[in-house]
Amino acid sequence: MSFQFLKKLPDPEVVKEMLPVSKEAAEKKVLRDKEIADVFTGESDKFLLIIGPCSADNEEAVLDYTNRLMKVQEKVADKIIIIPRVYTNKPRTTGIGYKGMLHQPDPEKKPDLLHGLLAIRQMHLNVMEKTGMMPADEMLYPENYWYLNDVLSYVAVGARSVENQQHRLVASGIEIPVGMKNPTSGDFSVMLNSIVAAQAKQEFIYRTEEVLTDGNPLTHAILRGAVNKHGQCIPNYHYEDIKRLAYMYDKMELANPAVIIDANHSNSAKHYEEQIRISKEVLHSAKYSDDIKKLLKGLMIESYIEPGNQKVGEGVYGKSITDACLGWDQTERLIYEIADEL
Repeated sequence: MSFQFLKKLPDPEVVKEMLPVSKEAAEKKVLRDKEIADVFTGESDKFLLIIGPCSADNEEAVLDYTNRLMKVQEKVADKIIIIPRVYTNKPRTTGIGYKGMLHQPDPEKKPDLLHGLLAIRQMHLNVMEKTGMMPADEMLYPENYWYLNDVLSYVAVGARSVENQQHRLVASGIEIPVGMKNPTSGDFSVMLNSIVAAQAKQEFIYRTEEVLTDGNPLTHAILRGAVNKHGQCIPNYHYEDIKRLAYMYDKMELANPAVIIDANHSNSAKHYEEQIRISKEVLHSAKYSDDIKKLLKGLMIESYIEPGNQKVGEGVYGKSITDACLGWDQTERLIYEIADEL
């Protein structure tokens, strides 16, 4: 057989019973979810920063980083809501390489998905309970969302997943904001069609059951840049790009028009320090155009403790083993600069 069934993994409810959310953390999450939702519905004019490592590969470093974020959050709480990126799945274009903590709780050891499921849930729980901050993760595998549905306050669907029907349908049943990235081709219509699907009621098969969803009105766009047929990065964070998205949103009459700008990936051509300049340009565009100001809800930034990245096994604490990230000093300064511009 081409499939070898190695072990049966526990159902999500079993894992949740093993690693439950505390009553205090659950209560804080309800309040935080409402704060975040209010940004997308227009009831709040606060600005979202979805910020953190490209991949959450080490719980100690992730908790260190989010504790630092927590202290900054207290100082900018009147203007900014910080949502820590705790990304436990890493998309791989070729399917080869480190795929995130879900696959490899220890990046230097072989895959262990059972241990990985427990490790990623525990890390999300620790972020919630030790920092009071509510994390974001990428929904790379829709069937796994139910292991984390009670610990996340924001979900992103990546550029290579956004055209997939199962991602769109599962997003329709999620009760927190889901950001749909533009595909690698850069086609805005693909991204907007995914939002249409996710905002609609849907009936489909999910985890061996027939399910019905209500639709998710908090589904929205993320602009992350594109790649042309020559492999060149094409940014889409500029004034004209966001204005075009605003115009397309108007034509489609979707609920809660909104965009998050991803300052890294193809927008920065993976030159991580460009995220600082890009963030400031986006904020300037919002000052110049009321349409952009109304549509723009926040930024997505890749940041960790040490700047840049490293190979697996090099062992530098708090340095990305996937895409290069801003370091902490750059990050802290940038958050305060963003707050001053708002």
